[in-house]
Amino acid sequence: MRIRVWDGLVRALHWTLAAAVATAWISGHWAPADFDAVHHTAGYVALGAVALRLIWGFVGSRHARLAQFVRRPREVLAYARALRAGHEPRYIGHNPLGGWMALMLWSCAAAVSLTGWLYTTEWLWGYGWLEALHVALGWLIAGLVGGHLGGVVMTSWRHRENLVAAMFSGMKRGPQGSDVD
Repeated sequence: MRIRVWDGLVRALHWTLAAAVATAWISGHWAPADFDAVHHTAGYVALGAVALRLIWGFVGSRHARLAQFVRRPREVLAYARALRAGHEPRYIGHNPLGGWMALMLWSCAAAVSLTGWLYTTEWLWGYGWLEALHVALGWLIAGLVGGHLGGVVMTSWRHRENLVAAMFSGMKRGPQGSDVD
């Protein structure tokens, strides 16, 4: 039995943020200088996607709500130990590590967008420390994205479930005996 887990807005914001981060990364590192407008726009789109996702995390559907997937540190550590031992439970929504990864990705995307915007203001334009922070946050988000993708692949493999397809369709295999909602 398949059930709807992620609603349309969750999926649209997920892929919008992914596209915005990729566009900002590419336009900031490999594109010609005349792509600055693309880079800036991608940063604003990323910030908007994060803001809307956080709002939806309080008022959205069941599995979109932060309270459903952001677990206490003790629960995250217990899940990490079970994962290491090879007997972690399957979660219908985000698992405890995935929930915290989402928060870290959103925080980093917001921070890199904010530092990028601040760097364009008269107040802070040209400050080396701000540019360095923006660049460091860009590298941090690249590392977080790598960790996120690794977690998706590993979880998909361990639970025999295509999480990428689920993020497109919104549908996952329904709960079974030991699954956690």
